[in-house]
Amino acid sequence: MGITANSVWNNCLAFIQDNIQPQAFKTWFEPIEAIKLQDNALSIQVPSKFFYEWLEEHYVKLLKVALTKELGEGAKLVYIIRMENTYGNSEPFTERIPSTNRGNVSPQEMDVPIHSKNPELKNPFVIPGIRNIKIESQLNPNYNFENFLEGDSNRLARSAGMAVANKPGGTSFNPLLIFGGVGLGKTHLAHAIGVEIKDKYPERTVLYISAEKFTQQYIESVKKNTRNDFIHFYQLIDVLIIDDVQFLSGKTGTQDVFFHIFNHLHQNGKQVILTSDKAPVDMQDIEQRLLSRFKWGLSAELQNPDYETRISILKNKLYRDGVEMPEDIIEYVAKHIKTNIRELEGAIISLIAQSSFNKKEVTLELAQQVVEKFVKNTKREVSIDYIQKVVSDYFEMDVATLQSKTRKRHIVQARQLAMFFAKKYTKASLASIGSQIGKRDHATVLHACKTVDNLAETDKQFRKYIEDLTKKFA
Repeated sequence: MGITANSVWNNCLAFIQDNIQPQAFKTWFEPIEAIKLQDNALSIQVPSKFFYEWLEEHYVKLLKVALTKELGEGAKLVYIIRMENTYGNSEPFTERIPSTNRGNVSPQEMDVPIHSKNPELKNPFVIPGIRNIKIESQLNPNYNFENFLEGDSNRLARSAGMAVANKPGGTSFNPLLIFGGVGLGKTHLAHAIGVEIKDKYPERTVLYISAEKFTQQYIESVKKNTRNDFIHFYQLIDVLIIDDVQFLSGKTGTQDVFFHIFNHLHQNGKQVILTSDKAPVDMQDIEQRLLSRFKWGLSAELQNPDYETRISILKNKLYRDGVEMPEDIIEYVAKHIKTNIRELEGAIISLIAQSSFNKKEVTLELAQQVVEKFVKNTKREVSIDYIQKVVSDYFEMDVATLQSKTRKRHIVQARQLAMFFAKKYTKASLASIGSQIGKRDHATVLHACKTVDNLAETDKQFRKYIEDLTKKFA
């Protein structure tokens, strides 16, 4: 029996399988079909252009060795790309691309661009001249470095952001992950980097998107069977900014597609900027392989601004709005609103509004009223981490003890209280609360909440615990 495309390819696969990880083999080689063997050229069919790019980028040497072994030095490999049948054509369109890494392919063939200008390639993202088509960056020009004031709380993150803006993809800060609590300026800094890059490098494609929107787009692409188009589009971006990346938590499909996009961008020297409300080490339900990539670059924290920085922020805000205000009032507001910048600016806007609507002069008394109302009405966002810390401090134990497996009564009660307050003050699911408080399941959290309710009615001492802790979270 003579050699066939299938027999040659099966021999190649046996060799490849011995030389790479099982998961990689399953993902990148099992879906390939051998189509024909002609003039020492093996044609293989791959599911998408993305697939072809990946093989050429990562496995070209392995393919060359395997094929040379079977067909000798003159061997050639040709990819047949089966495009998705997105547009109701009766047959999916296929395109032949010779492997660009074979010695005896003619220069014309070798020069076939990855995004071929084939008129039949009706892909909404990979279209001829895409580089000339403006991709709207979705950036807010008001969020720039000029009005992102530097202080001890943000110096590292701001400096890293500036370095990235000066040389996107060319620093070791790739990815740059900016993390911190609510209202500390993560989104502002992410936009500022993008705005600066657009200013310095107008030809670069910059895109800002929230992780939530990214997920919605991905779900839509799966529904419409255009997942590959979705991937191709994101592979064209030079600077990708994803806000609130913790939103990908638990969404395995989106995480998987983001993993491939991230790898492609990173390997091609493109810049990735991420923001999150927590450090990678504290992220729940994010795949390990993604987390490890988040740690490749720099994770920079934004902390609560200190008093001096708060004063600078207020003065800068007033200056930009063309409003003058007495020094003692600025100091009063800065002294009493410590939580975050959003609240700080909100209070000063409120003060300006009160004074102009009521034609009142801005006095210290008016400032006291506004700040009091503001602090009272601004519901502080409480995280599960914060709840565990407060409960642990109250019972004079560390968080590790609270989360431990021990069944000592006072520790169990502290743990149950932490679960009870997490359910009361956060939007997290029972499963998420359980996994963050000592890796328990949702049934344990439900039981804890019922136990706390029962003890509150029957145990006077326990009721005092709840009252004391409630004051700390109020």
